[in-house]
Amino acid sequence: MQPTRCLLKGRSVWKGPHIVPLPIVRPAPGEKVRPIKTQARAATILPNFVGLKFQVYNGKVYNEVEITEDMVGHKLGEFSPQSFPERRIPNATRLPPAIVRNP
Repeated sequence: MQPTRCLLKGRSVWKGPHIVPLPIVRPAPGEKVRPIKTQARAATILPNFVGLKFQVYNGKVYNEVEITEDMVGHKLGEFSPQSFPERRIPNATRLPPAIVRNP
């Protein structure tokens, strides 16, 4: 498979990959990597993103995601979950409604 073809995954070839121009600055060796804050969940992870840290917005908070080689070709939003399953409380632990009596 061609390298560009794996980036397109499920998208028409003539459209090309969805690439968002992000401000990527490579730090000098030994310098701390500052995370890149973004709300672009649909941005495709490119090979030059490997080793960088992103803060991806999920609608409530920014989740920190460190990019590895396995993530190339996926979307940033896949690694920052938007919703969580509802936690059910068993009936036995719920408090019964208060009974109000008129005097």
